[in-house]
Amino acid sequence: MIKEFIRNKKFGYLVDNQWIMTSKTKDTLSPIDDTLVGKLPLMNTQQIDECIESSFKAFVSWRDTPINYRVNILRNAEKIIREESETLANLIVEEVGKAYYESLDEVIRTADIINFYAAEAQRVLGEVLYSESFPGFGREKIAITQRVPLGVVVSIPPFNYPLNETMPKIIGAILAGNTTILKAPNQGGVVCMVIGEIFRRSGLDKGVLNIVSGDNEIAGDHLLKSEKINALNFTGGTKTALHIQKVLSQREVVIPTILLGLGGKDASIILSDANIDIAADKVATGAFTFSGQRCTAIKRVLIDNTIADVFIEKLIKKIKDKFILGNPRDRKNTLGPVINDSTVNYLHILKADAIKKGAKVILSGEDEGRYIYPIVLDNVSEDMRIAWEEPFSPILPIIRVESIERAIDIANRSEYGLQSSIFTNDIDKAFLIASKLEVGNVQINGKDSRGPDNFPFNGVKQSGIGNIQGAKYLIESLTRIKTTVLNFNN
Repeated sequence: MIKEFIRNKKFGYLVDNQWIMTSKTKDTLSPIDDTLVGKLPLMNTQQIDECIESSFKAFVSWRDTPINYRVNILRNAEKIIREESETLANLIVEEVGKAYYESLDEVIRTADIINFYAAEAQRVLGEVLYSESFPGFGREKIAITQRVPLGVVVSIPPFNYPLNETMPKIIGAILAGNTTILKAPNQGGVVCMVIGEIFRRSGLDKGVLNIVSGDNEIAGDHLLKSEKINALNFTGGTKTALHIQKVLSQREVVIPTILLGLGGKDASIILSDANIDIAADKVATGAFTFSGQRCTAIKRVLIDNTIADVFIEKLIKKIKDKFILGNPRDRKNTLGPVINDSTVNYLHILKADAIKKGAKVILSGEDEGRYIYPIVLDNVSEDMRIAWEEPFSPILPIIRVESIERAIDIANRSEYGLQSSIFTNDIDKAFLIASKLEVGNVQINGKDSRGPDNFPFNGVKQSGIGNIQGAKYLIESLTRIKTTVLNFNN
C-alpha cells in the first residue's frame, strides 16, 4: 500500500483529500549519498489559498463532530502505521539518514502516541464552577466551562523526526476539533506526504488535513499572512521563528495561539558524588544519538573538575561501545550522516575556533563528508563559540567547573532554556539546582528527553513558547476555554 505510494517519487499537495500535482517540483535528496527520495511540489500562492479555504470551510463541520468519531479515525491511522512499520522505517532512513533501529523505534513510538492521544482526548473536559466559592457571592451563579477548538492550525514540523514530531501536531489539532494545514519541510517532506496518504486511507473528512510544500516565502510566509489562520504550531530553529514573528506582524488580525519548539544548548551538570558510570552512559547516548541532531541533545557538559578525568575516560569507552559510523542502510551501523553540508561546515568552524583558543580534542574519528564520528572537546572555556552556540551535530564540549554555583551560572547564561540534566546522589542538591535552572525541563540522573508523551514539553527564553507536546497539554493548548454562566434570579 504505502510502498506503492512512495515508489512513484513524485508527490502533489493534498487538498480536500485529493493529491494535486504541480508543474514545478523540488528534489529531496538523501543525505546518505544524494540519491533521489522524492520530488515535492513547489506551490504558488493561488494553490496555497485553495488549501486555506478548504481548511476554513471544513472547520465549520469538523468542530461539531463527536470525539468518538475523531478517535476512530485515529485508530485507523494507528493500524496502518503498525502494518507499514518496515516501509516507514526504511523511508526515514533514506530521507534523514537515521539508523534503521532508531527509525523503526520512531515509527512504533508514533503509533503508541496516536493510541495515547486518542484516549487522552476523551478526558480533556471542562468544569463546573459555583459562585459561592468567591467571597461576597452566594449560590446565584453557576459557570460551565468547555474547551472549544481554535479554527485553522498551521503545523510546521522539523526534519529530524519527520514522523514522530509531525504526528502530534496533526492529531493534537484534529482531536481538539481544529482543522490543520501541514507545511512539509524540505527534508522530511516525503514522510509528511505519506502521513497525508495514511489519513486519506483512514477516512478523515476532506479538508481537515491539507498538506502544502514549496519555497518558504510562499508555502510558509503566504500561509501565515492569511487572516483565516487561527494558530501556529512550529518546531524548528530560533532564526526561523524570528522570521515567522516578522511575517505574523504584517497581519491586521492577531493570531491568538502560537506554539514554538525551538533550539537548545542543553547542559548536563555532573557533581562530584555522581555515579560516573551512569552519567557517562547517559551523556554518550544523550549527546550523540542521531548525531546530536536533536533539540534535546546534551550539548555541553559542566563537570566538577575533581572527577572530570575519570568521567572522560568512561565517556570515551561508552561512545566507542555504542556507535558504529556508516551507511544507515546497513543495519549494523548505529550512526549515519548529518543532514547536509552546511551542518558539516558549521561544525568544523566551531571545532576550529575551540582548538585555536586552547580546547583539547580527546575523541575524533575519520570524517568523510557528512559522515562524522563523535567529537569530544576537553578544557573548553567560556570564550569559545562551542560553549554557547548550538551545533546540531556530533560535537560535545566539556567545561570543567570548581563549584555548583559556577555550573548553574554558565548553564543559565545561555540564550536558550530547553532542558538540563543533573547527575548526583544527593537528592537535596538535585532539587536545589533544578529550582535554579532556567529551563522548561530538568532531568535528574537521566539524559534529556522529549518523552514519555504524557509529560509536558516546553522551553523558555529562545527555546520556545507553550507546550508543543504531551497529549493533555498540547490538546489544551490547541483549544480555548468558553464559559457559559447560568444566573438564578430568585
